[in-house]
Amino acid sequence: MIKNIINKCLGVACTAVIFTACTIPALVDKSVNTKTPESFNNSLDQDTTNTANAHWKDYFSDPYLNALIDTALSNNQELNITLQEIQIARNEVRAKKGEYLPSVGIGAAAGVDKVGRYTRNGAVESNLEIDEGKEFPEPLGDLMIGAYANWEVDIWKKLRNAKKSAMMRYLSSVEGKNFMVTNLIAEIANSYYELLALDNELDNVQKNIQILNDALKIVKLQKDAARVTELAVKRFEAEVLKNQSRQYYIKQEIVEVENEINFLVGRYPQPVERDSESFIDLIPQSIQAGVPAQLLENRPDIRQAEMELAAAKLDVKVAKARFYPSLGISAGIGFQAFNPSYLAKTPESLLYSLAGDIMAPLVNRNAIKADYMSANAAQIQAVYNYEQTVLNAYMDVVNKLSLIDNLNSSYELKAQQVEALNQSITISTTLFRSARADYMEVLLTQREALEAKFELIETKKLQLSAFVNMYQALGGGWH
Repeated sequence: MIKNIINKCLGVACTAVIFTACTIPALVDKSVNTKTPESFNNSLDQDTTNTANAHWKDYFSDPYLNALIDTALSNNQELNITLQEIQIARNEVRAKKGEYLPSVGIGAAAGVDKVGRYTRNGAVESNLEIDEGKEFPEPLGDLMIGAYANWEVDIWKKLRNAKKSAMMRYLSSVEGKNFMVTNLIAEIANSYYELLALDNELDNVQKNIQILNDALKIVKLQKDAARVTELAVKRFEAEVLKNQSRQYYIKQEIVEVENEINFLVGRYPQPVERDSESFIDLIPQSIQAGVPAQLLENRPDIRQAEMELAAAKLDVKVAKARFYPSLGISAGIGFQAFNPSYLAKTPESLLYSLAGDIMAPLVNRNAIKADYMSANAAQIQAVYNYEQTVLNAYMDVVNKLSLIDNLNSSYELKAQQVEALNQSITISTTLFRSARADYMEVLLTQREALEAKFELIETKKLQLSAFVNMYQALGGGWH
């Protein structure tokens, strides 16, 4: 019987489809461009060895940094919020899956009914007997127990495509979490190296204060010997005070960066363990960028955009299916009687029903057209977003490869500059003691040396930051 209902309804549905198909708006389809250049910077190197495949524990060798990252992956509040969003998306998939399966339930009901004698039902009951010599009870009970089912037959795959779309968005949320993990690891690593740089800047200032104090003692002796004036003494005193003041700004920056790391790790302010002495000697690992096509697999943001695009395409199919008639089947079976003792008597107390219905949109077709066109616009938008994400990832890697090369060259020159200025401090101090150089030469040389050391530390920090950001740009950290 169900088969007959479905066949009859499908016959009507096919007729309706022929009628409605002509009125479905024609949309412009846009295909996605997934081609990438064969290499970065148009080089001939096709080596597929990729640093992104290295686990973050192997990529970062500092045990203090690794401990911070490990703690953050468990305690970071933003990451944990995202994990709950993934759970919500997973539940949405389960809900969509349930929509295209039959809905089955059981129920029971009880009640009493007293009708007027001078009504049609009352007159009928007064002239009928339940059994021979046994009248209808008054009031009349009504007991029922049964099962029912409702099912929308997914002829046009509307419900199944909706479930697949929810699945794609669930996978997209997982990739979004992976993207957050790479950002979190990079942010902690960059903050950690910034903290090491500030420690070295503070140490550099304190050493410079000691050098200036030594020079100040010499200037005072020179003044007592009438070889320099009070002006030289005051200039050196001012330089000492300036550097003493500067160290407190650096200390404040250290506190703020420490607390930034503590926030990312998900804990209240406390000292951050670190090894600052080896900062200048840290040498970034060599980077293997692989080939651009690997970005499509390694970058979580690209994978997320890909899943969003797949979901948007399915949404268009779901919206299109709304133009077509929907077929519903409902059925029920149970037992009903006015007395519990009669419920088990069959077939007298048995009841059942089976019905099929087909509904096609008529009045609200403009709303359906609008939803269909909006879904298609969202799909085209997802195509552009995917292509933009791939292009941005490629540019990101190219820029960082160039930055690493330029910073390496810059650091070598800065190191030579610092070495030359360190030697000039010794020479100028010696000449000043023998009255062969002016005090301003000593003062300016020390200023230049201090600033050069600051620039060397800053360049080293940029080198390490580029090393971190390159790992992130290649899609490392979430595997």
